[in-house]
Amino acid sequence: MKKSLFVVLSVLLLMSIVAGCSSGSNSVAIYTAFPEQEVVMYIEQFEEETGIEVNFVRLSAGETLARIKAEKSNPQASVWFGGPSDTFVAAANDDLLEAYQPEGVSDIPEQFRDAKKVWTPIYVGALGFASNTEWLEKEGIEPPQSWADLLKPEYQGNVTMAHPASSGTAYSVYATLVQLKGEQEALDYFLQLDENIRQYTKSGSAPAKQAGFGETGVGLSFAHDILKPKHEGYPITLSFPSDGTGYEVGAVALIKGAPSEQTENAQKFIDWAISKQAQDLYADSGSFRLPVNPEAKIPEGAVKLSDLSVINYDAVWAGENRDDLLGKFESYVVGKEAVVE
Repeated sequence: MKKSLFVVLSVLLLMSIVAGCSSGSNSVAIYTAFPEQEVVMYIEQFEEETGIEVNFVRLSAGETLARIKAEKSNPQASVWFGGPSDTFVAAANDDLLEAYQPEGVSDIPEQFRDAKKVWTPIYVGALGFASNTEWLEKEGIEPPQSWADLLKPEYQGNVTMAHPASSGTAYSVYATLVQLKGEQEALDYFLQLDENIRQYTKSGSAPAKQAGFGETGVGLSFAHDILKPKHEGYPITLSFPSDGTGYEVGAVALIKGAPSEQTENAQKFIDWAISKQAQDLYADSGSFRLPVNPEAKIPEGAVKLSDLSVINYDAVWAGENRDDLLGKFESYVVGKEAVVE
């Protein structure tokens, strides 16, 4: 019943995008990987500042990539807003994105920018572990401090992560371990980790929420998705793997072949997305994302990459090898049929 309702709502949302596409020059349609409650704040602010109506559908990064591929001959949205840049790299390699660089992008640190100038960075965030403090206390164990800790017997049936094929977050976890350990050793690691997995979710932010609700002991998510429920009062502690963690550069881009009447508004949306007023919303909305605009406010309590042991995460390599790596994960570890809605 719940699944049927989800399908109906998804169809209605897609219909709203199609309506938006045909509503003339005062609208823009977007796909977004931001949590719905969060993205509404950004969209409302953009609409207030510009008078441009935004129609949106919320999908995970992996789902967005699949949707844009499926709609290549007739795109239904003009902007892809949010999600790890490696999925944008994969989309660009499949000729699904239109190159566009907004004014002011040169002020963003070069390490976060796209060398091919197709997509635009909008935030950064490191991968971490969300542990339910009540569960830790009950079991008498410490929160995980390394990737190896997650393989310990005391975590059996109490680790939750999204599936790399559906979630940009989980794919970043996978690509991080491949870059840390090498391909085969990483696959062996995930095969062992699978024995401790409670479930694979579709969304990358879901494991952190489940940890907060006490539905799992540990959830793998980006730090900003962990800090939000933690600061809302849920019993969560955030830890990072001392042996090195990966990070995402969240991105925004134009979808190639999108309705031409929306091009100007789509570009205005991307221009706005890297502005100080837009990036200040990360702090004002309590999202804990780290802005890339050097003039924007840093959210209080956010964890900077410079404070962590981060690997030299190669998002370009991760994007270019996405299909190959996912095929190996699904055949060697677990397929998409394991994903829980």
